[in-house]
Amino acid sequence: MSRVLVVEDDEAMAVALKDGFTYEGHEVAVARDGEEGLHLAREEKPDIMILDVMLPKMTGLEVCKLLRGEGSDLPIIMLTARGQEIDKVLGLKLGADDYVTKPFSFMELMARVEAVLRRTQPGRGSRAAHQFGDITIDLDRHESTKDGESIELTPREFRLLGYFLEHPGEVVSREQLLDAVWGYDTIPFTRTVDTHIAKLRKKIEDDPSDPQHLITVHRLGYKFVG
Repeated sequence: MSRVLVVEDDEAMAVALKDGFTYEGHEVAVARDGEEGLHLAREEKPDIMILDVMLPKMTGLEVCKLLRGEGSDLPIIMLTARGQEIDKVLGLKLGADDYVTKPFSFMELMARVEAVLRRTQPGRGSRAAHQFGDITIDLDRHESTKDGESIELTPREFRLLGYFLEHPGEVVSREQLLDAVWGYDTIPFTRTVDTHIAKLRKKIEDDPSDPQHLITVHRLGYKFVG
């Protein structure tokens, strides 16, 4: 059973989501504005947050930005109204894990929730500490060192590196990474992947301009070499 935090100001929608998640066996908390949602996210430590973009007192985008700024890796699925394309873009850039456009079916949202939890919850499959070169990565504990010194990786960088570690030697396309790590494969932000790879290389490669672990495969994507 997962703990779901629903942040939604529309009463009918909030009740429907609470009933749906409760029926599916989850524990549900509901906040009716952004400030309350931020407070519950900090205090109640939910497993996932369903966060509407348009909220009283503080928007969903502001809530997401504040949580990520504090280093929170709480999985966030944002709810946007049809036509709010810019909000989808901003939400994903601010660190949301996925989005669903209203109107939507509860089963669609449930499928998104399950997919995000599979990507973000520890303890699913073998995720022991990995070593390559002078790097040690513990995905469960979110700990990483290079030559014995701590490396500060963001939650997204951990998930990105974790995906590579689980697919060693495979050529992985940018679209695969968007789907597996960001959770959206229909928006063509492939440059997002390149930016994160460049940042990750600076942290784990001895010479980021001549990478030995995160290798670019021309026209295809990337490959991890241990």
